[in-house]
Amino acid sequence: MKKRLLSLAYLALLFGCAQPTDRAQQYLDEPFAKTLNKVDVVNSNKPRDFTEFTKQSEQVVVNSPSMAKTFGPLYQKLNEWVIESGDTTQLSQFGIQSAQLGGGDGKGNVLFTGYFSPVIELRHTPDQTFKYPVHSMPVCEVECPTRAQIYDGALDGQGLELGYAENRIDPFIMEVQGSGFVHFGDDDTLEYFAYAGKNNKAYVSIGKVLIERGLVERDKMSLKAINEWAHSNDEATVKELLEQNPSYVFFQPRAAAPVTGTAGIPLLPMASVAGDRTLFPMGTPILAEVPLLNADGTWSGAHQLRLLIVLDTGGAVKQNHLDLYHGMGPRAGTEAGHYKHFGRVWKLGLEDSPLQAPWALPPEKLE
Repeated sequence: MKKRLLSLAYLALLFGCAQPTDRAQQYLDEPFAKTLNKVDVVNSNKPRDFTEFTKQSEQVVVNSPSMAKTFGPLYQKLNEWVIESGDTTQLSQFGIQSAQLGGGDGKGNVLFTGYFSPVIELRHTPDQTFKYPVHSMPVCEVECPTRAQIYDGALDGQGLELGYAENRIDPFIMEVQGSGFVHFGDDDTLEYFAYAGKNNKAYVSIGKVLIERGLVERDKMSLKAINEWAHSNDEATVKELLEQNPSYVFFQPRAAAPVTGTAGIPLLPMASVAGDRTLFPMGTPILAEVPLLNADGTWSGAHQLRLLIVLDTGGAVKQNHLDLYHGMGPRAGTEAGHYKHFGRVWKLGLEDSPLQAPWALPPEKLE
């Protein structure tokens, strides 16, 4: 009996130590003590795709002289490395230094989520179908109203309406993404709505609320799941759910403008990410094993090695969490909505330059 109990205890210990891999977690490195960890050699045998890096780095150089001065030499060395080698073990031969992110688990697993630029239908004037306003930034003398107060008309009569949507969820999703394209069906025009500001209320995840209420299963939660839930419920039910997030984002229209991030640089799909600027000054290049997903949002079993540039930020994007830009439109939205998987990440620097020692916290002059 004693032997059997010992066997059961051993099995419990064995299975208790099993490490999850359902969201593309890997366990290839020793435990990390820090967020940024110096590594002399990057070992990655994942399939490579560096094609978009040159285009994204050119956007930085062309659009920002200050960022070009800081990061241009590193971009040049990375492009030389891509052309001549692309072998991660040879980065140091080009003067490129590496610091691996420890991951939220201390085992190198960095969370990747996704965002996109939605395209929503609006009308310039309200009617029986298109009646939910999208607002420009108000002047708030004391404090801006909450989402619930805005939904109840707190901003009415101030001339802040940029257009009217046919439901509440489409503008809400555009708020979450921070910007988006709008198509005005009454005159067939397309405009880009850029982020103009917010009401400075705490952000509450409605996905988390749906999970806590038992309305969507945790393992099935995605932007697509939220959208489907909203379209299958009545107006009052959707309004009540969205009001659980008091934060509200305002927009400013820009004609034919490209999608830009916090850094003011046009973003290219699968080439730019949002990151924590306390670790990644805007313009920082990173090497990442990006998880590849199946159409249903499950992990394909593979990663792809990419060069990405941090050009955006986000309220929920902190430390070992990166938000990968997927592009514009419904397909990009579906792909981004599924993204909540892990990959390994290396912050890159250049020896004998202001960007040397990427494992150190960024100096203030790079902020």
